[in-house]
Amino acid sequence: MSKSQRIAYACGACGVRVPKWVGQCPDCGEWGSMEETAAPPRQGVGGGTSAAPTARRPAKPAMRIGTVSAAQAASLPTGIGEFDRVMGGGLVPGGVTLISGEPGVGKSTLLLEVAHRFGEAGYGKALVATGEESASQVRRRADRTGCLSEELYLAAETDLGAVLGHVEDVKPGLLVLDSVQTVIAPDTDGVPGGVTQVKAVASAITAEAKARNMAVILVGHVTKDGGIAGPRALEHLVDTVVHFEGDRHSMLRLLRGVKNRFGPADEVGCFEMTEDGIVSLADPSGLFLDDAPTEPTPGTCVTVTMEGRRAVPVEVQALLGKSVKDGAIPRHTVSGLDQARLNMVLAVLTRRGGMRLLDREVYATTIGGIKVREPASDLALALALVSADQEIAVSADLVAIGEVSLTGQVRRTVNADRRISEAARLGFKSAIVPKGSVSERHRGIEVVEVETIIDAKQAAARAWARRG
Repeated sequence: MSKSQRIAYACGACGVRVPKWVGQCPDCGEWGSMEETAAPPRQGVGGGTSAAPTARRPAKPAMRIGTVSAAQAASLPTGIGEFDRVMGGGLVPGGVTLISGEPGVGKSTLLLEVAHRFGEAGYGKALVATGEESASQVRRRADRTGCLSEELYLAAETDLGAVLGHVEDVKPGLLVLDSVQTVIAPDTDGVPGGVTQVKAVASAITAEAKARNMAVILVGHVTKDGGIAGPRALEHLVDTVVHFEGDRHSMLRLLRGVKNRFGPADEVGCFEMTEDGIVSLADPSGLFLDDAPTEPTPGTCVTVTMEGRRAVPVEVQALLGKSVKDGAIPRHTVSGLDQARLNMVLAVLTRRGGMRLLDREVYATTIGGIKVREPASDLALALALVSADQEIAVSADLVAIGEVSLTGQVRRTVNADRRISEAARLGFKSAIVPKGSVSERHRGIEVVEVETIIDAKQAAARAWARRG
């Protein structure tokens, strides 16, 4: 066998190449993922290659940047406010977007609504090419959600050539491919959904999008860890990457931007899943506050977290169980919070706050199914634990914002003024924040600056006394 025909093996999960077959990928650790593939020709020594490069002429001459028109890259608003917010204003002609999410979270429903709105807005035809469902199944969803635009076309295909043929016939302004892992490129080696196939399909669709100035949305599968399945190069090929996330048992859905060449990459859109489809939530603040009890309850405290550029108040709840026997490991359970940060806050309250919590069962959660991972929620979690331990309710009109360090200090967080302004808008009367984090005066809310977790406990105690 000649050198140019030597066989190598590539991982179907991450794409790494090895010279011989192994049972476990040495890069990502996946078992049984190595696939046989032809090795690329080697580069010659001293800069030479095995084949002489072909001289090429540019298709168009280079232009001065000042003479290049930016009109073609203008965003086209779909009318779905939260979707447009994350996308930086809407869909960009020629732009390729990759959206991922857990199975059943509502990706197909959202994108069917986007395609319907695109056609209704008069931007041109929209083509939905599905490899996971039949056209009749998509039509039933369209009947349920009212997405029956005359400019919306459906095609059930798993062959790349057939998808490109539909694009040639329909000439859409928007193509939705659901999903990129189900489409097969016949001229490319590899199993469907493998690294080689996914890369080939995405490259062909991207080239078609640029050539036709056509907006494209690719649906991507996720791995068991929540990452996008396929090669990492897939995220580099596209212009925008967004994650659609949410709990199946909750009506809340979040569209979170990860990469965006046309706008901010840290935006988050909020949606509510209903029987009639997905509805944008322009002001989701009330979803994450418990409005059931009429009186404050021990073990609760409100913080204000940043979801993208949006400040959202979230109620943190804590419950302390009985102390365990010597030698037993107490149960620490969280929902919507970071387990490691709960353990750290418990240790700080025990060592710096004079409390005994490490030997007790602890349960902590957030309201509304939102996941809070930022350190700014540490102070609210700490006060909720103190409230649960002392059986004294935190004032219902108080919010706590700040990161708790291992030394017991309360550290500053970003966007403190924006968080306080949102709390004041919703009617909160006082806020406990780290010292030096506020740069402007806020009307309607008393701002209490603290340096340590002891200061925060005393500030909360004064609020308790005023309430009593």
